[in-house]
Amino acid sequence: MSSAADAQLDLQQFIEQESSKSMLRFITCGSVDDGKSTLIGRLLYDSQLLYDDQLEELKRDSKGRASTDGEIDFSLLVDGLAAEREQGITIDVAYRFFSTSKRKFIVADTPGHEQYTRNMATGASTAEAAVLLIDARLGVSTQTRRHAYILSLVGTKHVILAVNKIDLMNYSAQVFEDICTTFEAFAESLGFSSVQAIPVSALKGDNVTRGSDNMPWYTGQTLLSCLEELEPGSNDPGQFRFPVQWVNRPNLDFRGYSGTLAGGEIAVGDEIMVAASLKRSRIKRIVTMDGDLPAAVAGDAVTLTLEDELDISQGDVLHRPGEPQEHSDQFQAHLVWMHEDPMLPERSYLLKIGTQTTSVQITDLKYAININTTEHLPANKVELNEIAVCNFATAHAITFDSYKTNAETRAFILVDRISNATVAAGMIDFGLRRGQNLSWQAFEINRELRANLKDQKPVIVWFTGLSASGKSTIADIVEQKLVAQKRHTYLLDGDNFRHGLNKDLGFTDADRVENIRRVAEVARILADSGLIVLTAFISPFRHERRMAREIAGDIGFVEVFVDAPLEVCEARDPKGLYAKARRGEIPNFTGIDSAYEAPERADIHLDAGHRTAEDLADDVVRKLDIH
Repeated sequence: MSSAADAQLDLQQFIEQESSKSMLRFITCGSVDDGKSTLIGRLLYDSQLLYDDQLEELKRDSKGRASTDGEIDFSLLVDGLAAEREQGITIDVAYRFFSTSKRKFIVADTPGHEQYTRNMATGASTAEAAVLLIDARLGVSTQTRRHAYILSLVGTKHVILAVNKIDLMNYSAQVFEDICTTFEAFAESLGFSSVQAIPVSALKGDNVTRGSDNMPWYTGQTLLSCLEELEPGSNDPGQFRFPVQWVNRPNLDFRGYSGTLAGGEIAVGDEIMVAASLKRSRIKRIVTMDGDLPAAVAGDAVTLTLEDELDISQGDVLHRPGEPQEHSDQFQAHLVWMHEDPMLPERSYLLKIGTQTTSVQITDLKYAININTTEHLPANKVELNEIAVCNFATAHAITFDSYKTNAETRAFILVDRISNATVAAGMIDFGLRRGQNLSWQAFEINRELRANLKDQKPVIVWFTGLSASGKSTIADIVEQKLVAQKRHTYLLDGDNFRHGLNKDLGFTDADRVENIRRVAEVARILADSGLIVLTAFISPFRHERRMAREIAGDIGFVEVFVDAPLEVCEARDPKGLYAKARRGEIPNFTGIDSAYEAPERADIHLDAGHRTAEDLADDVVRKLDIH
């Protein structure tokens, strides 16, 4: 046989061997500078998975780095960003593929710094196992506990506790045992299937790919052998879940539903059900770019065609009859907050779960979780990197799996409505049944009929501005002018509301959000009766003014910005509030120690610093569409 034929045969054998190996996706995590990147680099180096040019570059880049004392800096293999190399920390998630004689691996090296917890959660979301590093010198830290808790939330079953830098503690068995005892006590309630502890030195190579003569007291597996033998889960594919990403309609003769199986398996002829409508059909074809398939499994991207024409849209989810999903507009979930600005109850966000997107409000902050003790603590907001349990209400019912049935169909993110930034990630615990028992009641006497009787178009006129800007004065004059025109009106004022309906609220950010939510709901009810509703509230936050507009729905909503400079408002100060706030007698006062977010594009912009209230009121009346 020729050498070319031999090479071809060797290549074919190699391909067959590699394709027959199982794949394990795992994550390295832990606190900052615990040695995650160094550990992965050591794995690649000791497994002889580096090319000669990579090794030479690694040795060259390692020279002069004080942290390695002249030895190879293995972290350079995965810390690819310039900022990471300069700071000596991981910022982004770095994915690496490697293979041994027994198994293939995809490892996600995630950052340990608190600032980048969101990146760790991203890496953990697809991991089957986790290598959680602990610096032997420091023991179990708050960030260690936070990462462990996040692993439990996303459904990671197996944790390998790598107690790193054990060489700096003279390879002490007592240090190792103390750390293991502390962590196991914390992790007992987290629901991991297994926790295996290994003492390692990523820098020296102890117990990474080979055993260590420095720790005769440890007789367990090396890290690599543990990863090679780990069984991440059962062979049960789970229940069939198919979120529809888009409706594929290239011509009149073809209608398919495209997406990726989020769980289970499906075959031609199998019966399916639409979660939202409960309509049934059977799979006619499973279409791919490479031709039709007889069956598909979780992870496959396919287009499904059905024997029947059903009303199915993007965001719908298909499942098997007898394997139902929850379909509700209210649920409870664990939430990991990932933004510098705190989470406030009742604020509106966008929720994305699978292929579904809808607006959502956090209706109840049930408790925050003390990450060190797992104790449940009362809270009125959630800060960066904190974990809490909340109730949610969506604008439209969504389809999801509860608790730990399917991580992909219970995981969601929250997106800020204004900045479009991802602010949180969550896992749904269960649906709230009361959400399924409520329905909107329609009556014969509706808004259109009420408005016709009054011969006017109902509208909500929302005045916003600093205290003493003139909101209430202008709104009062506007109402007088409208009544003179025989219009039917009602004026809601901030001070009056706090004497009654909102007297239980203070002036914290959370209370301000709830204050505006209640006002908006009342304004909508009054406008639904056919009235022209005027509101005069500071309403300092853009999010809440947007929420008020959304609550108004199809009712006309006019935002009026009464724009008076702070110094003008202070000079007027009819109640002496600014003076008290300057003396520290009124905390959280808007414009002094609490922010006012001016509208960026108000429907009506009034220059209240130089014109009379009468003139400004005339401007408003002229611009209102009430006929």
